[in-house]
Amino acid sequence: MRISTERVAVRVPATSANLGPGFDALGLALALHDDLELEATTGPVEVTVEGEGAKDVPTGEEHLVVRALRRGLDHAGAPQVGVRLHCRNRIPHGRGLGSSAAATVAGLMLARQLLGDPEALDDQSVLDLATEMEGHPDNAAPALLGGVVLSWTDRVGARAVRLQVAPDGIDPVVLLPSATLATSSARSLLPETVPHADAAFTAGRAALLVHALATDPALLLPATEDRLHQDHRAPGMPQSVELVRVLRSEGYPAVISGAGPSVLVMAGGDGALAPLVRRVVDDPTGWRIARVGLSSNGAVPVVP
Repeated sequence: MRISTERVAVRVPATSANLGPGFDALGLALALHDDLELEATTGPVEVTVEGEGAKDVPTGEEHLVVRALRRGLDHAGAPQVGVRLHCRNRIPHGRGLGSSAAATVAGLMLARQLLGDPEALDDQSVLDLATEMEGHPDNAAPALLGGVVLSWTDRVGARAVRLQVAPDGIDPVVLLPSATLATSSARSLLPETVPHADAAFTAGRAALLVHALATDPALLLPATEDRLHQDHRAPGMPQSVELVRVLRSEGYPAVISGAGPSVLVMAGGDGALAPLVRRVVDDPTGWRIARVGLSSNGAVPVVP
């Protein structure tokens, strides 16, 4: 397999996983994107970043986009290349909005574009490789496919299907704190076992959530109720969990976004949320309310 073009670019969306009871299985793409441009060179890796993470991410081979690019080229049996990569990042890092999945999917999609042959690195291969790098597909799948996605793994690999969403069914609003929380830290708070009653309750709510998304958005409040993971994470993000509790008591289908600490409101006017945020959090100036909307597109090539 040969490199067929030297300049490529991709746009990839933020994502929110879990959606309450759909732990490690349900996720959606948000209309908030990173844009990445890559030039294949004969020289060393050069990475420049503007926006989110500009002062924190590696600028060499350890950059996640570069690592994913390398993995994709290896998978396709293509030669490695020098890299000149520019990232315009809008997806916040460490907030539960899938920034690492976006970077991973972006690197794999850039590899696909360099090859000029979608069959050499098809969607299934991208999903499998992204899941291998991420550990689970709940963010990678919507970053790749867009919309609302149900994902799982089996003996063969990662699997994903886009779900039907009722027209005007969801209108995502993100409550974004300035504080960050590593996914590994959030996962370390989860117990090894949960009561059978809580597992059964959450399974029922996850099934109801699929129905609510597709047919009856009026059921989003009960459908997003969770007993499996959110409360266990409260020590790492007490204000986020309390904010979810208060929002839900006011009728908003609010959940922790991914591993947190951002809060996702599945439907609700952003203007009405500000007083509730001020009531709950210690420093309201450290929180931003963004009506980002649902992205029907996953990662897509753009003209560099």
